[in-house]
Amino acid sequence: MIVITGGAGFIGSNLVAALQAAGEYDVVVCDKMDHPHKWENLAQTEIADFVYPDDLFDFLDRHAAQINVIYHLGGITNTTATDPESVILSNFGLSRNLWDWCCKRGTRLIYASDAATYGLGEAGFEDGFDCDTLKKLRPRTLYSWSKHLFDQRIARQLLSRRDKPTQYAGLKLFSVYGPHEEHKANQRSVARQLIDQVEGEGVIRLFKSGRADIAHGDQRRDFVHVHDVANLLVWLLQNPDVNGLFNVGTGRARSFNELAAAVMITTGKDKAAIDYIDMPEGMESTYQYLAEAKLDRLRAAGYTAPFRQIEQGVKDYVAWLKNRG
Repeated sequence: MIVITGGAGFIGSNLVAALQAAGEYDVVVCDKMDHPHKWENLAQTEIADFVYPDDLFDFLDRHAAQINVIYHLGGITNTTATDPESVILSNFGLSRNLWDWCCKRGTRLIYASDAATYGLGEAGFEDGFDCDTLKKLRPRTLYSWSKHLFDQRIARQLLSRRDKPTQYAGLKLFSVYGPHEEHKANQRSVARQLIDQVEGEGVIRLFKSGRADIAHGDQRRDFVHVHDVANLLVWLLQNPDVNGLFNVGTGRARSFNELAAAVMITTGKDKAAIDYIDMPEGMESTYQYLAEAKLDRLRAAGYTAPFRQIEQGVKDYVAWLKNRG
């Protein structure tokens, strides 16, 4: 049995589909149905059970002997969240409790961290799972700090040689885009927002650069397709000896201008204009001008599958949107 927290969400629902394609697994989804169309993310897949978050640990205790792995993808994913109590309880407290449960039961735990934990990138993008590496990072938002807090706790647990799950893997996700993000509203990926803009208004809006050495739209992110993320999650299931904290991206940062060009070409709106707009007040102090995944540790762990670049990724996404109607 496989339990996926956040299993009806963006990455979680794509993982459900990838597991279904990979073999016969009893998949249990734990999530809230807090959006009227969120159920559609699971409409093309089969699940063994559905559990609401308040009932999660009761379910885990009753089925402990059958549970092989927990994918912990749930929590507050709003990067602009401002309520410390709810964010810490959800993103740190729940994660800590799941880790402790997996330690006691000998259950594998694979969880989502985030590249936002790197802050502005002052200390680089080294995905070391040790206290010295992690304490150099300076996350700039409540959301990123809550993720970083859990990474640090696990690193300290491993250092003290306490009990640990039979497999533990954290994924520092970079800029994920792709199918099943409709319910995320203004937290949808930049790729999706640009597709909607060019299809709806014929104009793409990008933030102006606030740095003299970087042109407008030349800010760079590592854009990774959600299907590639799901494939990696399945690979971790199939390779239970792999442990660690890993960056998840393509390994190549691309500019927002390049992303906009891929969107315009793919949608046939290559003559669309780009409107460079001011950043919202207060964003500049937390804004990453560069984020690029170093994949050395992931490749050394044995993962050899390629990650699609934005030209192919956007093409696949737009095709999915058209087929979906």
